[in-house]
Amino acid sequence: MRISTMHWQQVEVYLRNDDRAILPLGSTEQHAYLSLSTDSILAEGVALEAAEPLGVPVFPVLSYGLTPYFQAYPGTITLRMNTYLQVVGDILDSLYTQGFRRIVVVNGHGGNGPAQSFVDEWLMTKPDAQVVWHNWWNAPQAWTKIMATDPVASHASWMENFPWTRLADVALPDVQKQPVDVMALRRSGPAAVRAGLGDGNYAGVYQRSDAEMQAIWDVAIAETRALIEGGWRS
Repeated sequence: MRISTMHWQQVEVYLRNDDRAILPLGSTEQHAYLSLSTDSILAEGVALEAAEPLGVPVFPVLSYGLTPYFQAYPGTITLRMNTYLQVVGDILDSLYTQGFRRIVVVNGHGGNGPAQSFVDEWLMTKPDAQVVWHNWWNAPQAWTKIMATDPVASHASWMENFPWTRLADVALPDVQKQPVDVMALRRSGPAAVRAGLGDGNYAGVYQRSDAEMQAIWDVAIAETRALIEGGWRS
């Protein structure tokens, strides 16, 4: 359930019986012809659907992340590393202070990875807390389903093209984009990334059927829900 649909007294009552919370992490960055908020939309969507039948509150998605390599694409916003880690740390500190002890971070953006190491460090000072870092798209079951659907799956390709990340009246290329050396481009700076990637899709077709995407989504929801239910040490 969305924390935004609760008032503080309800959260206080909830904490008397449960100490779980969900924190989605996203980004605002280019996704070729898809929404600039794709990572945030997907992370929050997975978190909400997975947590709903469990009654676990989902906090608003942190919609800005680490994406300096896409700065040449208008609409992309990146935070500095130290800023981002401080924000994540402040959120975790607030949750901990209020009594949340089991937190699932549902991450939707690979560039946010450095925060996972930060979370590990944060936990060293909170021995009674647990934080599970969950990259929803490459968790074992979700990634297996994606690879079985189409092994050429990458940033801004079909893999992130769900009905809820698609934009109305935007035509998608009917081609399979060939891969480029993304890491080499990143080392040359944002302008080189844009020049080398063009529209921003790393590789692969731009869209697959809604039925295939729903099947992937269903696996991701079930996998995330199982983590929220049972991914804790006793």
